[in-house]
Amino acid sequence: MRTIPDPLLRAEAIHNSQTAFICEGRERTFGEFVDRCRRVGSVLDGLRVGSGERVALLAANSDTYAELYAGVPSSGRVVVPLNSRWAEPELAYALEDGAVTILITDQDPGELRNSVEQVLSLQEYEDHLSTSEPIEFAQMKEDDLAGLFYTGGTTGRSKGVMLSHRNLIANTLHSQITMPLDGEDTYLVVAPMFHAAGSNSVLQCIALGICQVVVPAFEPNLCLDLIEKHRCSATLAVPTMVAALIEAQASNPRDTSSVMLIAHGASPIATEVLRRAHEEFPSAELLHLYGATETSPLVTGLRHEENLIGTARGKSVGHPSLGVSLRIDAEAGDAGEVLVNGPNVMQGYWNKPDQTAAALEDGWYRTGDIGYLDDEGYLYLVDRAKDMIISGGENVYCSEVEEIIYQHPNVLEATVFGIPHEQWGEQVHAVVVPRDASLTDAELIDFCRTSLGGYKLPRSVEFRSEELPKSGPGKVLKRELRAPFWEGRDRSIN
Repeated sequence: MRTIPDPLLRAEAIHNSQTAFICEGRERTFGEFVDRCRRVGSVLDGLRVGSGERVALLAANSDTYAELYAGVPSSGRVVVPLNSRWAEPELAYALEDGAVTILITDQDPGELRNSVEQVLSLQEYEDHLSTSEPIEFAQMKEDDLAGLFYTGGTTGRSKGVMLSHRNLIANTLHSQITMPLDGEDTYLVVAPMFHAAGSNSVLQCIALGICQVVVPAFEPNLCLDLIEKHRCSATLAVPTMVAALIEAQASNPRDTSSVMLIAHGASPIATEVLRRAHEEFPSAELLHLYGATETSPLVTGLRHEENLIGTARGKSVGHPSLGVSLRIDAEAGDAGEVLVNGPNVMQGYWNKPDQTAAALEDGWYRTGDIGYLDDEGYLYLVDRAKDMIISGGENVYCSEVEEIIYQHPNVLEATVFGIPHEQWGEQVHAVVVPRDASLTDAELIDFCRTSLGGYKLPRSVEFRSEELPKSGPGKVLKRELRAPFWEGRDRSIN
C-alpha cells in the first residue's frame, strides 16, 4: 500500500460484501463504503473544489466522517479534520490559515461562514452524494499532501501538521505491527475521529476487512452496550475514557468477554486505572501507545501491560514500532529530548518554515518529550521540553493560554503550567499578578472562555502580589513554580 486509495481498493476486492461500519443502527458493507468514497470526488468536482484544495470536517464521529476522511484525499484533495472542542476563534484561525475551500459540518457554522468559501451541512452533502456518480480515485504520489491536522502552537497559534499519503499509510502498517488485528475482530471507535487516537486505526481496519462500530460521542454505558451487542474485540481510548469504562462496568456489568485488546494513548495512565482495567476486562490485553500528530501518530507500543503492573518496566511506553527509529539527544543512559525518524514523520508545518526547521533536524522530529532508553531499548518519558500540558488526552500549549490571559486589562503578569489531576492527568494552572486586587479567578476563566476551547481553560488560578520569579535574562522560572506541585513524584508529567 502506498496511497490512501490502496486500502480502499483492497477492501473492495477482498471484503466487498462484509460489514464495514455500524453507526447508530446503520450498517454499510465495504462495497457500499468504497462506492461512497468514490462519490466524494464526484461531489467535490460538482462543487468546483480543485485538486490539492483543502476540505475541512467539523462533525461528530460517524461512518460518513470515515468516508470523508478517506475519500477526500483519495480524490486528490486535502482533508482538514477540526477539533469540535475548539472555540469559534480557534476554528476560524485554522480555516483561514489553511486557506480551506469548503467546510463540511453537522453544526450551525455561525460566523465560520466568513472564514471559508463554501459551507456544506452533512444533509446537503448527503443530497449531493445521492445524485453523484462514483468516479475513479485520483492518481497520486506517496509524498502528495493527504491531510492538514491542526495542533496547538508553542508560539500561541495552532500549527497545521502536513501529513502525506506516505505518512498515513506508514502509520497503518506500523499500527498493524504494534497493535495487531485480524478480520475476525470488531473494532469500537470511541475517541473523536479528529484526534489521532480516533483515526489511528480507520485505514488499518479498512485494509483488513474489520468492522468498525462507531460511537458518535463517548458515553461509557453506550460503549459497553455496543460491546455486548456487537461482540467488539478491540478499541483505542484515552486514559480518562478507560477510567470511565471501568466505573460503568463495575456499577452495571455487561458481557464484555469478547474484548481482547484495549489500547490507550495520548497521555500517561495511572497504575490504579491499569489494575482496575485488568480486573473488569480480564480477557483483554492492555497496550500503551505513544506518539504525536507529527508522527502520524504512532511511535512506540508497550504490549501486555497487564503483566507489568507495578513493575519498573510497566512505567515505560515500550519499544519503537517496526519501521520507526528513535534516539535520545543526550549521552548514553542519560535523559534527553526524544527524536523520531521514519516514513511516518510529517512533511512540516503548513506555512511555518521557521517552526518546521526547529522541529525537524535532518529528518528527525523533535518531540519535545524528555526521556531515556533502558538497556533493552524500552523508552521512558520523564518530562516535557515543550511548554505543554496534556489534559484528558488533549494537548494544551501554555503559551496559547498565556496569550489570551494577557489580553485581560487587569493582568500585569501571567504564566501557565500543568499540575497533577487525578482524573484528567494534568490540569491547567495559571499564576497571575493582577494590576489590582479586584480580579477574580471566575472572571479570568470566563474571559478565556470566549477565545479558548473548554479543555484549555485554567482550572485553578493563583494570584500573587509580587512579580513572578525570573532568570537573569528575564524569563519566568516556570519550573520553579511547578516544582511544589510535582514533589515526591518520579516524573514531572502525568
